[in-house]
Amino acid sequence: MAKRKTILFVCGTGVATSTVVNATVTEEMKKRGLTFDALQAKATEVPSLVDGVDFIVSTTPISASVTKPVIKGLAFLTGIGKDAVLDDIAARLTATT
Repeated sequence: MAKRKTILFVCGTGVATSTVVNATVTEEMKKRGLTFDALQAKATEVPSLVDGVDFIVSTTPISASVTKPVIKGLAFLTGIGKDAVLDDIAARLTATT
């Protein structure tokens, strides 16, 4: 059985936008039969949390020093390209590496 993956949802304050994106992704992945663990944080907290996550979904810029994959979450705010971002997240959740 594959290891359950963890997504870090990030926004400027770690509260409002990251909560909305987390809820949207959770709902959409559930429809696809996928589950994951979720963390939320503000952008300044990312360096201290990144080791415990598989990838990041962020609506704000993340420090270039972060080596984990970062998915730009702007599509969740604009609606433009949202399906493609959801497909990317699903692919990362089902990837074996």
